[in-house]
Amino acid sequence: MIFKDRRHAGQMLAARLAIYKGRDPIILAVPRGGVVVAAQIHSELGGELDLVITRKIGAPHQRELAIGATSGDGVVMLNDELISRIGVFSDYVGKEAAKEQAEIIRRLKLYRGEKIMLPIQGRLVIVVDDGVATGYTLLAALSYLKQHQPAELALAVPVGPPETFARLKKEVNALVYLEAPVDFAAVGQFYKNFDQVSDQEVIALLEQARAGSAPG
Repeated sequence: MIFKDRRHAGQMLAARLAIYKGRDPIILAVPRGGVVVAAQIHSELGGELDLVITRKIGAPHQRELAIGATSGDGVVMLNDELISRIGVFSDYVGKEAAKEQAEIIRRLKLYRGEKIMLPIQGRLVIVVDDGVATGYTLLAALSYLKQHQPAELALAVPVGPPETFARLKKEVNALVYLEAPVDFAAVGQFYKNFDQVSDQEVIALLEQARAGSAPG
């Protein structure tokens, strides 16, 4: 399956998530692309739309290779096997995690302004992204969110590899996805339009959700 764009993927996921309609979910999007997907889900299910941000920790001299991920409050998930294989030192991991945690705080202030994260204890929480590859950033997000004791934690992602979904499924009450191709190479290969989402679009979608208007 090839999605026309993130809005199309969000509409298809929303149909799969119809069982949650009327339960006032908190829908937490992973910026930036996940916000476009989540806005469509929020439009259909209602509830509240907010963000959850985790950041990849890249390998030395190969930043796109994820050796782990971190959340803004210090939760760190590491690929210990990969770290051992390529010989990454612990002081490097610590410095990179701290740098990414500072970036998370900066981005949250940019997107939310002075608003604080919605309280999620005892609530139905649905985490949304536009796709997943290794899954480490989502694992960090889920670990962070479970510390806040949601009543139920669901994950909704249009596409990702089967082995990653198998790992993520253990961390949530429900996993909803549209495609899990064995020949997965990158999230973008499953979208006709996978243009970069701007900070301005993220902010606009959050404001639309708070105002109760449909996403543009």
